[in-house]
Amino acid sequence: MTGRWWVLGSLTAVGLLLLLALGTAALPWLMPGEGAAGRRLAAVAIFGASYLALAIGKVPGLSIDRAGVALVGACLMVASGAVSLEEAYQAIDLGTITLLLGMMIMVANLRISGFFALVNAFVARHVRQPVLLLAAVVGVSGVFSAFLVNDAICLVMAPLVLELTLGLGRNPVPYLLAVAMASNVGSTATITGNPQNMMIGSFSQIPYPQFVAALAPVALIGLVLTIGLLALVHWRDLRAAGRQARVPRLRVNRVLVVRSLLATALVVALFFAGQPPAKAAVVVGALLLLTRRVKSARVYAEIDWSLLLMFAGLFIIVAGAERALLTPRLVAAVGELHLASTPMLTAVTAVLSNLVSNVPAVLLLKPFVAALPDHDHAWLVIAMASTLAGNFTVLGSIANLIVVEKAARRGVVISFWDYFRVGAPLTGLTLSVGTFWLMWR
Repeated sequence: MTGRWWVLGSLTAVGLLLLLALGTAALPWLMPGEGAAGRRLAAVAIFGASYLALAIGKVPGLSIDRAGVALVGACLMVASGAVSLEEAYQAIDLGTITLLLGMMIMVANLRISGFFALVNAFVARHVRQPVLLLAAVVGVSGVFSAFLVNDAICLVMAPLVLELTLGLGRNPVPYLLAVAMASNVGSTATITGNPQNMMIGSFSQIPYPQFVAALAPVALIGLVLTIGLLALVHWRDLRAAGRQARVPRLRVNRVLVVRSLLATALVVALFFAGQPPAKAAVVVGALLLLTRRVKSARVYAEIDWSLLLMFAGLFIIVAGAERALLTPRLVAAVGELHLASTPMLTAVTAVLSNLVSNVPAVLLLKPFVAALPDHDHAWLVIAMASTLAGNFTVLGSIANLIVVEKAARRGVVISFWDYFRVGAPLTGLTLSVGTFWLMWR
């Protein structure tokens, strides 16, 4: 009964929000001179409802996901007049979306070629000790996530690690936790490690080598801490006897493996050479489509189009909220939080990332970075904190949810507590390391 009332209340709120947005769009014609106040009210309601739904991940009573929520919120911002259609187009950061698309194409080619299966088979043949296997999973997940987007790496690695550990007769939970946590930690190191870092790279224009020099040491120490904490908490699982792994026959297109690896190496080299990351990634990714070995449609099927759609919607929602809510008084009030202080900015970013997720948190903080004395330093702190905070709970990042979902499909349950008892201390330790490093480097 309680669930039914919750769904009914949710649907009622959605209906009222639609009426508010559409009514606000008509207000300038019905009541000239009252449009500004109505648009501000609509923007507040749309922004609040959208971010609440994004944080929960759904709207009770409806079969809509985060991408759909972002699209509906963006459309309501336009319908209410909070932003015009032209302003909505301008709000979308095409650099971020282009970079993400290019990286997804490269990961798709590596996956289709069988490269990740080769890596998995190599580990199965040569790594015998449980702790060394755990370290190998952390290392592979962390290093690949640094350059190839953590969400995509979790999509690839989670099924492979499940297959490997179940074949060894071992509890897969600590190894799956290693995939999720190491992908978050490793992705801290570069602009291309995760979606929020891509946004920060586009907003800040920090050179790729400078970003890596600032945050790669934090990621490296974080990966070591990940191994240590997982081994400490799951020492009984790691001591349990296993069995010899059977490596299945691999279906690998060796020509495509070599081609994809060369393309990835070229892109990374272009990043460090100073080329704009979005330009390098999408050009090389497009060139990978010129092949007779793989149909383009197969590559397209590997791309997370809903993530790109969610980004576009979020940019518009935040633009509407900025126009309506970003008053001098609000900027002054946020300024009193002393965000120029590295520990304070770390804490605010980490809390906000766990409330609304890391990508929305970065967008929310963007207007306030402009008021800080050292923009580059502030963006590096936000990149570090928003990424590492994703390890606090299983809901902290999309990467975590991907691993949990893949595990559930094979009957392996990762509970909230399973994740939290490692993720919470790991988050505290890595945030402390990151804060100390960025304060004194």
